[in-house]
Amino acid sequence: MEERVSPVGSSRSIPAAAVLCRGPVEPVVFLANFALVLQGPLTTQYLWHRFSTELGYNGTRHRGNCGNQSADPIMKEVETLTSHWTLYMNVGGFLVGLFWSTLLGAWSDRVGRRPLLVLSSLGLLLQVVVSIFVVQLELHVGFFVLGRVLCALLGDFNGLLAASFASVADVSSNHSRTFRMALLEACIGVAGTLASLLGGHWLRAQGYANPFWLALALLIVMTLYAAFCFGETVKEPKSTRLFTLHHHRSIARLYVVPSPEKSRKHLALYSLAIFVVVTVHFGAQDILTLYELSTPLCWDSKLVGYGSAAQHLPYLTSLVGLKLLQYCLADTWVAEIGLSFNILGMVVFAFATTTPLMFTGYGLLFLSLVTTPVIRAKLSKLVSESEHGALFSAVACVNSLAMLMASGIFNSLYPATLNFMKGFPFLLGAGLLFIPAILIGVLEKVNPRAEFQQFPHSS
Repeated sequence: MEERVSPVGSSRSIPAAAVLCRGPVEPVVFLANFALVLQGPLTTQYLWHRFSTELGYNGTRHRGNCGNQSADPIMKEVETLTSHWTLYMNVGGFLVGLFWSTLLGAWSDRVGRRPLLVLSSLGLLLQVVVSIFVVQLELHVGFFVLGRVLCALLGDFNGLLAASFASVADVSSNHSRTFRMALLEACIGVAGTLASLLGGHWLRAQGYANPFWLALALLIVMTLYAAFCFGETVKEPKSTRLFTLHHHRSIARLYVVPSPEKSRKHLALYSLAIFVVVTVHFGAQDILTLYELSTPLCWDSKLVGYGSAAQHLPYLTSLVGLKLLQYCLADTWVAEIGLSFNILGMVVFAFATTTPLMFTGYGLLFLSLVTTPVIRAKLSKLVSESEHGALFSAVACVNSLAMLMASGIFNSLYPATLNFMKGFPFLLGAGLLFIPAILIGVLEKVNPRAEFQQFPHSS
């Protein structure tokens, strides 16, 4: 009877008969991001609440009198502490995940995608358990950092995404791959939109604890699905050691082995492009909730929920836009259009002082997320099928570095620029987005058919 290796790569195995069905990977990504987005703004607002209580700030973020508190030094201290602890959580998680997500992603080329999905699911599950203890028992907020580190040790969301995108690349044809990548990212967006709408209303009605309990329940369901319902996409999973340098060497070979040289150059430059896009995306995301909570916007939890929903809606609108634009434009020009709208949205955020203007900025981002699935698809067409896990673990490494860079730049720059221009980090993001726009255009002009110079791939 066929057997599959266990998630820890030991001699014990999970019988193939124990798999109840052969479901797609999309439900895993949907549930994971729903749980994460449900927690994200709530964690930021909880930190704001804790520091406000400890410093004696009366929480005057009500829209009627928030503008009168622009010079309140206690409010600025609360704002700065919240931003810095967000940075600590991100740095702690990303530094650990930088090593582990790449190791586990390349490992999945041998043992299959399921073990990595299960491990990452358990990590996310452990993180929300720690968060529940912090909220329920009012533990020191430093335990949030511990939860992020523990999650990163098991692969984190980046590891889960690496396995998910690799599984899509395993089974999709060259023609359909860009749309399949966009469909997977749309699952992220729909989940984020629904979680944002639910989280804001629920916080107002019942406080911080119950949304974390829902996240826990969803992550339990996700872990069970990954273990028993996901259909493995690696054709012949094999047992292999986890703790070996071979997995990291396989990633390095993607960029240094000249076979062919032009493909490797494209691989490196597309990786740089996605690095900058992800840096701006997550950097802006890190500070948006804080930007909305403080003067002059002074949003309450309900408006923060609407804002977070609007922030995730481009995952869905970009999917529709990508499908329509592909009928008349090449993927490269679709990506350029998406970057143009992203730049416009960042500029509007930088100068937004009213709620309508803020939502105008969100509206301009409706095609901003067509860029990443285009780049992911182009990257996957530059390597062989047996390198998909290594490739997307390398992309996960790029994501981790980008998210670390985003946290360091935006969470440090935001409090430093409060006195002269609160929206300056968004202007910086708009400027940085010109880099991938130029790179993608140059790569198309130098070799517009580079994506077809891949190794043989079966549909």
